[in-house]
Amino acid sequence: MATNIKIDSSTEVIELAPNYKIPLALIAIAITLSFVSFWVAGVIALLGLFLTIQTVLIRLQFTSQSLLVLRSGKVLRTFPYGEWLNWEIFWSPVPILFYFREVNSIHFLPIIFDSKALVDCLNKHYPRQ
Repeated sequence: MATNIKIDSSTEVIELAPNYKIPLALIAIAITLSFVSFWVAGVIALLGLFLTIQTVLIRLQFTSQSLLVLRSGKVLRTFPYGEWLNWEIFWSPVPILFYFREVNSIHFLPIIFDSKALVDCLNKHYPRQ
């Protein structure tokens, strides 16, 4: 689910809703693995906890010109679509990782937001060629 935000009559911002599936799945896997290996379970649990915190704090917003990454409501980074070369969602049955490449850099983001809305926004703002 995405939230449409109207700044004025010509500017629309779409903010993706958070999705806790991956962080909670990692924590569940860690609990299961704790019976086999405490250390492996601990590492996976820490990753799950880290992603849970990121899911609470990080938001993606799509504008007509760029993708914005926000933390606690403050813009961390802006990625103008004009600099994008490609994007991909890895492992379609259960989307886990969002990849996009700009002219000078490559970015990977875990899917900690609504994956269907993400794909819809990507196809709208930077369709595959």
